[in-house]
Amino acid sequence: MDQFILDHLKLEFVKPTSYSGGGCINSGKSFDTNEGRIFVKYNKKQGSFCMFNGEFHSLEAIQQTKSVRVPKPLAVFEKTPSGSAIVMEHLDLSSLRSREAELGTKLAQMHKHNLDTGVVSEFGFKETTCCGFLPLDNSWKSSWLQFYAENRIKLQVDMLLEKRNHSDTADLKHLYELLVRKMPQFFKNIEVRPSLLHGDLWSGNVGQVDSEPVIFDPGSFFGHSEFDFGIVSMFGGFSRSFFDAYFKVLPKEKDFDVRNRLYELFHNLNHWNHFGSGYRSGSISILRELTS
Repeated sequence: MDQFILDHLKLEFVKPTSYSGGGCINSGKSFDTNEGRIFVKYNKKQGSFCMFNGEFHSLEAIQQTKSVRVPKPLAVFEKTPSGSAIVMEHLDLSSLRSREAELGTKLAQMHKHNLDTGVVSEFGFKETTCCGFLPLDNSWKSSWLQFYAENRIKLQVDMLLEKRNHSDTADLKHLYELLVRKMPQFFKNIEVRPSLLHGDLWSGNVGQVDSEPVIFDPGSFFGHSEFDFGIVSMFGGFSRSFFDAYFKVLPKEKDFDVRNRLYELFHNLNHWNHFGSGYRSGSISILRELTS
């Protein structure tokens, strides 16, 4: 990998460091170079390039909003000696401690960026992105309800119906159909316009460096700003100061809590697809709650 990086990034020297990481899906390693320390995340599994390419374009899009810091993306490769790979700046991250309020403000500014500029008028993204390892359908739609029902929930439901035991998914299709009919009720009297989203904003994908909050491992798309709170609620880990600072910039709208459960549903279904039936009960429970 050292020689590959040296050649393809046209560097003068590349030296491996003792740092390694990457999470539960990928492997990663940092290298010192003449242009500073870089982090390379890699995976030999088929489909990894789609994931890394989506992450590269997500980081690039977030960076362009000039709102919240992300690792600067440098390159993405389909084939290296270690499989597909993404290269980005190395950040000496620590856990998010004193900067949660600042993160709330900056996340709201990121969400607000396209609301102010109006450059993107539909829901979707220019590239396929992933939430975890599974690719998402980011094909553009003018309606958020249609995008969320078809491109997010239906995609997860269809994968479960195809791969899981019938006994586990017996009620799933019926509950999905009930949900689609009921969804418009959750959006009465609000206007949903496209915001750039992180897409997988749990507490393991945030940190701080040099007293500045950082977000990473995004699977971005343009959608309802409230979507990013779905996985926040699912796993917790954020203090009151984070929420207070966010809603000071983008005030909470009516029926937020109901829609938050709707967005939490996606992540339960996605985790069911990734990790198995441990997430079945949470998925079915939310579906029944929303359709009762």
